[in-house]
Amino acid sequence: MDFNTFLDNKPLYYKEIDHARVHLAYALLKPRIKQPRTIHVVGTNGKGSTGRMLAHLAYKSGLNVGHYTSPHILKFNERIWVDGRDSSDVVLEEAHQRLFTLLGREMSESLSYFEYTTLLAFIVFENCDLMVLEAGLGGEFDATNVCEKVLSIITPIGLDHQAFLGETIEEIAGTKIRSIQDQVLLAPQVYDEVVEVAKEIASEKGACLNIVGDNPRVVPGVSKLAREDTGVLPYNDKVHKIAKEKGWGDYLIDNANVALQALDILDIKCNINDLKSVELFGRFYALTDNIRIDVGHNPLAAQAIEKALDEKVILIYNSLDDKDYEQVLRRLKPKVKRVEILPIHSQRATTVEEIEKALDKVGLEYSYFENRISDDEDYLVFGSFYVVEEFLKRFNVPK
Repeated sequence: MDFNTFLDNKPLYYKEIDHARVHLAYALLKPRIKQPRTIHVVGTNGKGSTGRMLAHLAYKSGLNVGHYTSPHILKFNERIWVDGRDSSDVVLEEAHQRLFTLLGREMSESLSYFEYTTLLAFIVFENCDLMVLEAGLGGEFDATNVCEKVLSIITPIGLDHQAFLGETIEEIAGTKIRSIQDQVLLAPQVYDEVVEVAKEIASEKGACLNIVGDNPRVVPGVSKLAREDTGVLPYNDKVHKIAKEKGWGDYLIDNANVALQALDILDIKCNINDLKSVELFGRFYALTDNIRIDVGHNPLAAQAIEKALDEKVILIYNSLDDKDYEQVLRRLKPKVKRVEILPIHSQRATTVEEIEKALDKVGLEYSYFENRISDDEDYLVFGSFYVVEEFLKRFNVPK
């Protein structure tokens, strides 16, 4: 069975997951493939952009680099990026045929969509020098957490996927951060609780905890096994000039600094000017002079986008039903003139009536998107990967 047909037969979402299954599959795979040095990127927001910046800088430095990210916007190939480009259909098909053979039909068919494609990425990246893995839903029980890693990066953690990860910041942070091993880099966090959870878990695991922050300070010994010089890593001011040229918001500056510090920890030399050529499609991305698209979908992402916007925009919006869309709209409201609801096709989409209720509560004027863009208005397309995908399809915009 060809790769696309095989994937189409797998459901994208599951109410329950057998977390042991992917470990059994990886145990079959591990002795038969090579594993590059691996960086694991875990968090609520900023995983995709941080991982892509890191992978791009490492690739430009002369390494062969693979970056596994999810979900995709227009085509599955986006998820498995190697040496500056999305994997080709031929590469994916060859990897699928090899993986299917190594695992066998029964195991291959039992794995979830995300589990199988994670292991598929391992096949594609086998001959790379560096593999950057972006966790999917969580951390500790995520399919990407089956292999050894030289560094874990913890991006900003907020409230999202509570049904799977926990109801509090502490619970969610714990679920994600327990995926760490020996070396950890903690990105700037909105919630102080995340930092405390990270310190506690790093201490339990004897891991070296590095924290990125504005003000360098010494963090008390995280554990007896951790390096005595563990501390806060300084920001790189050179990023600001590049960010201004590229129209990045502050959160992308944070993510760039995290990527640079990660490479520094691993003694991978890079040229900061290579950030100028990184493509962050769907991450506060300037599609045209007056349209930005962003795949963010939760209050933490909305807060970062609101700060990044210079002027008020027309928000083209919709949401999945498990998101706190009312809170998202409240966070965005100071920079929104009005909202245009864009219908999306997903079994997880919330109803239009619920979006309307939230808009009424928040006090935002709204209508329905009618495929019209005015040259004298600024637009933000936001709410989920599905919203951005639908918008791009309506305008027939190639990636």
